[in-house]
Amino acid sequence: MSTNLTRRHTGETELQEEILSEEGFDAGKIYCANCIHCKLVSAPADHTGQFYLRVRCAAGKWKKKLGGEKQYKYFTVTRRSIDCCDAYEPMGDADEFISDLRRNLPIRDEIYE
Repeated sequence: MSTNLTRRHTGETELQEEILSEEGFDAGKIYCANCIHCKLVSAPADHTGQFYLRVRCAAGKWKKKLGGEKQYKYFTVTRRSIDCCDAYEPMGDADEFISDLRRNLPIRDEIYE
């Protein structure tokens, strides 16, 4: 049983290291997580009283093909970047913010109560 836990922990550590070692900050891109319109919201889980954390654009810039609002998983928000956005309002130094966010975000989708 401890072998499975060790493998699981090692797998999580490897995934976290992979996420942290991704291509660094790209000054030519806009990181949505650093925008004032990027909002953290809760999305209901399967069980009553539980929820997932999701991220949405309060300016309405993330749309599905059929017109609905698109939401992204909280732990992947640092990967959401675009070349330009007319609603982008930065909240500060993007390089420092995104680096800190990558270090502190959970490495997978988690259920909260």
